[in-house]
Amino acid sequence: MSSPAVTRIALVGPESCGKSTLAEALGDQLAGAGLPVARVDEYARRYYASRPYRPTLADVEAIAAGQLAAEAAAIAQGARLLICDSTVLTCVIWAEIAFGRASRVLAALNRPRDYALTLLPLPDLPWTYDPLRSHPDARDMLLARYRARLAEAGVPVAEIAGQGEARVAAARRALQNHGLAQFLR
Repeated sequence: MSSPAVTRIALVGPESCGKSTLAEALGDQLAGAGLPVARVDEYARRYYASRPYRPTLADVEAIAAGQLAAEAAAIAQGARLLICDSTVLTCVIWAEIAFGRASRVLAALNRPRDYALTLLPLPDLPWTYDPLRSHPDARDMLLARYRARLAEAGVPVAEIAGQGEARVAAARRALQNHGLAQFLR
């Protein structure tokens, strides 16, 4: 007997572009669609909650594996729609910026085609400090990297702009435009 299909929506992009806020708002709205919805939070925050923020390439690999494990745990608990606040792609780009390269482990874990749609929030919000953020002046460069990597992967992408409810509405329109209207009831 096969298990029901799982649909994953990814949110990736430069730091401080509202991914977590959008993931939370979108997850809350989609929870009313009648399917089991889970928001998979950015695993890096949990990872660094109990250790100092001095990342190594091994840390980035562990975060990537933890992100995927969190998705698998949500599916095992019955979620059929995942709103993923970050993916392994974030770890790939992070490794390239911090260490000059992404490891083979990261390349193997990066599976952008696992996501029915990738939302790419634009850095049109003010940058705010966070202990895990370190590139306040590089958001446009980071956005360009995300755009290039997603284009290389050939996956469905929707860039999301605006503030507050307008940003959530833009994400909902993106789902509608990419054949995911069944989640918008």
